[in-house]
Amino acid sequence: MSLCASPQDAEDAAQEALIILYRKIGTLRATGALASWMFRIVRNECLRQVRLLVSRNDEASAEAEADGGPSAEDTVLHRLEAERVAAAVSALPRDLRQVLIMRDVQGLPGRTVAHALGLSGAAMKSRLHRARAALRLSLAATGQAIDRPVAEDSRG
Repeated sequence: MSLCASPQDAEDAAQEALIILYRKIGTLRATGALASWMFRIVRNECLRQVRLLVSRNDEASAEAEADGGPSAEDTVLHRLEAERVAAAVSALPRDLRQVLIMRDVQGLPGRTVAHALGLSGAAMKSRLHRARAALRLSLAATGQAIDRPVAEDSRG
């Protein structure tokens, strides 16, 4: 799951890897190398999915630009900003990162997030607040804080 963008992508990559393993198991020379071979197949599948996602985003950006959408400079700046935010989110401790992604990225209701993580509603809100504050601080520390703060949400 750490190699893919989402749990669904990780599941897809694992399924594809099993299909590849089934088709090519006869080409494996050393049975002791099965685990490393399987890992390499999964890693390559995750990278393939990321490349596919990036190419789709590039195509969408090109279409938007052709339709009088954002300029190439705006697109690059937006991509750099997204990469910086993603890096800052990745640097958060796991417990803070989980609640932030589930609540702010996936848009799950607070009760659902709290239940999924085995937390009380108050503990989930506290963790979410700490995650947002840490993210804001991390982005500000780079000297390039985002223009608008992370949305504070009072929905429980």
